[in-house]
Amino acid sequence: MKRSTPFFWTGPLVAAILIFLSIGGGTAVRVARDDSSDDEEVESRDETGMIDVTFRNELPEPVMIFYEGDDQRYPQGDGPIEPLGGERFVRTFPGHRFTYDYGGERHWIDARATNDLELLLADNTEILVKCTTTADGFRSTGQQLNIRVIPWWSPRGASRFLELVREQYYDGCALNRVVPRFLTQFGLSADTALRRKWRSRSIRDDPKRDGVPKFVPGMISYAGSGEDSRYGEVFIVMPDAPRDQLDQFGSNSWETPFGIVQGLLDETPISRWHVTGDMPPWGSGPDTQRIHTDDGYEYLSREFPELDYIESCVVEEIAANEEEEEKEL
Repeated sequence: MKRSTPFFWTGPLVAAILIFLSIGGGTAVRVARDDSSDDEEVESRDETGMIDVTFRNELPEPVMIFYEGDDQRYPQGDGPIEPLGGERFVRTFPGHRFTYDYGGERHWIDARATNDLELLLADNTEILVKCTTTADGFRSTGQQLNIRVIPWWSPRGASRFLELVREQYYDGCALNRVVPRFLTQFGLSADTALRRKWRSRSIRDDPKRDGVPKFVPGMISYAGSGEDSRYGEVFIVMPDAPRDQLDQFGSNSWETPFGIVQGLLDETPISRWHVTGDMPPWGSGPDTQRIHTDDGYEYLSREFPELDYIESCVVEEIAANEEEEEKEL
């Protein structure tokens, strides 16, 4: 049977109904209605024509968002957006322009009806996550694995991954589904409290975007069990995955790549990770439902002693605001 999808098992009696947690407490912008926007985007507006936009700050410094009026800038909210994941909710109209200052430059964002999440990146197109893993059935340690997170491919997915890395969610995480020429799946945190916390905090699927490349070995995406089911389990496409399998990736709504392993795969530990075989019911590898229990990692140590693990992951944050540093000097 051809494998067609990365998957996390939710149990035979549990429906895959997961919710997106929205952030409230935003600010209505001081603007006039604009009816000249593209009609193709009407489906994402409410009856007034307005849209909801969340600005998420992925920069290492607080950032103030402004609406650009005809003759002045209007600050959005009572203060700047907190760094490294802080958010500001704004209600506005498609086509209205917002700005923020960072690194001695002004950065512009035009509100779009087709995009309700805007990541503040100061023109950076990717963020590097540096990990180390074990390999060779836990006989080798400190093996470097760098992941280029590319937010525009999948803004919600990329932002969630960065958030989890910053919370050390993946540190010590088991590579619990390693299938050659298919995928390696991980994302059931070794920390029981973190597993419980994030399992119920799913995010909405990112829409398929023009220009995002098709799946190739080394790409990383989320595993899921249905629409809007992504939360923390991810998979990396393995080397030598056949073309027909690569074409299957992305056929589900939750399968949008948000990054790719840096460098040549032959120079990473990926091909040296202990092969577990597929998960039940397709194979005899680790059972994700058992991993979710309080003694899940004791189960892994006992039943799968040669399993490999993510040792740690850290975000190589975007450079701090040089303009602010110069002022301090």
